Amino acid sequence: MEAAIILVFVMGYLAITLEHSIKIDKLIPALVMMAICWALIALGLESFPQWFDSGKHALLENFGLLEYEEKTHLMEETLLHHLGKTSEILVFLLGAMTIVEIIDYFDGFSTIKDFIKTKKKTKILWIFSILAFILSAIIDNLTATIVLISILQKIVKDRSVRIWFAGLIIIAANAGGAWSPIGDVTTTMLWIGKKVTTGHLIGYLFIPSLLCMAVPSLIASFLPAFKGDLDIEETKEKKKSKFSATMLYLGLGAIVFVPIFKMVTHLPPYVGMMLSLGVVATFAEIYSSSKFSMTEHGAEESDAHAQHSPVHYSLSKIELPSILFFLGILMAVAALESLGILFGFASSLQETMPQLGTEMHSGGVSDLVVLLLGIGSAVIDNVPLVAASLGMFSEPLDHELWHFIAFSAGTGGSMLIIGSAAGVVAMGMEKIDFFWYLKKISWLALIGFLVGSVAFMVTRMLF
Repeated sequence: MEAAIILVFVMGYLAITLEHSIKIDKLIPALVMMAICWALIALGLESFPQWFDSGKHALLENFGLLEYEEKTHLMEETLLHHLGKTSEILVFLLGAMTIVEIIDYFDGFSTIKDFIKTKKKTKILWIFSILAFILSAIIDNLTATIVLISILQKIVKDRSVRIWFAGLIIIAANAGGAWSPIGDVTTTMLWIGKKVTTGHLIGYLFIPSLLCMAVPSLIASFLPAFKGDLDIEETKEKKKSKFSATMLYLGLGAIVFVPIFKMVTHLPPYVGMMLSLGVVATFAEIYSSSKFSMTEHGAEESDAHAQHSPVHYSLSKIELPSILFFLGILMAVAALESLGILFGFASSLQETMPQLGTEMHSGGVSDLVVLLLGIGSAVIDNVPLVAASLGMFSEPLDHELWHFIAFSAGTGGSMLIIGSAAGVVAMGMEKIDFFWYLKKISWLALIGFLVGSVAFMVTRMLF
């Protein structure tokens, strides 16, 4: 039965990557794959010898000896646990996307658009790469990607040019998220799991992460796609909402507030995001009662604005297919994790890999194994692999192993478009083709990953 579940996952994964060839939206195979994987688990529950307890990040002992009712109850609890964790991400994502759409409703991004005076593609590339690197460390890589691609859509009208910028934003956002405890789901897991502290995380990973962003951006600067100037159509400037700048700063400030709220209350990030959305929506409703002229909307859309509140309008603009795709892919990976398949994959790496490179700790795990975990996070998902590593290793707080895992899992996902949350969101927002990304961007992400890894190996000698 395990083989059948893996086969379903592989077939679903292939259908997602071949989305443009088979002309089926990627959310469909993701949802079907998720449902069939869990159905097969339910049908073959008696035959599984092991079960992964996600709460304790360890394999459950004597699972095969349990009664069928106990196994069913455990499966239902695990399914609910994973749905809860996935929903946390989805609700957070819905809140962030709604705030971004409310800012756009008031044409707030035109304020940033006005700041960027240059038309040179290389300068715009560096502006967005640096912004992604800094913002992702503060508001996390997922939200930073949503915000920056939304701004990018206002500045770069040609989609064929824009997806190049989006590819580099993914690399920069994942690199920026790796050195901050709130920048990426995996670093947050290690931080909450008392494996790393903020000071040591920044000390170990800031320089490797910076190089992981800077080197691909530098190489990209010399590529034909980033040569010359942007073709910007000169259009007659329309009257802008007088609240555009206010809503931009309010919206971005509300998103920045989320990690602060989390640190103060220790509540999950989505709670803070809902509070931020409520505050932004309140001001949006107050401001929308004033008559104002929208900038980039036709008469038909202006009527829509007149008839609907900013919140309702913004919610209608959200990319719900991306949300459902995210649900499918995360819950399908959760199925593999629950059976201990991903835990077994990580464990087999530890046991079978030859001890090449510099050995990292007394257990004998080599740098090569952690690098392979990074590459594996691009293919599968970094969250379960890091969860498996939490159960596998018993190194003390701030051991260099945990920091290298944080870097590898955080930045390795950039190598494939569906290897990270930032990539999945960008894929949904810009309809980026899997194979286009693999051909054009993956090699840049790989170079950044390897350069950053080497930099880490040098940096850790200083600690």
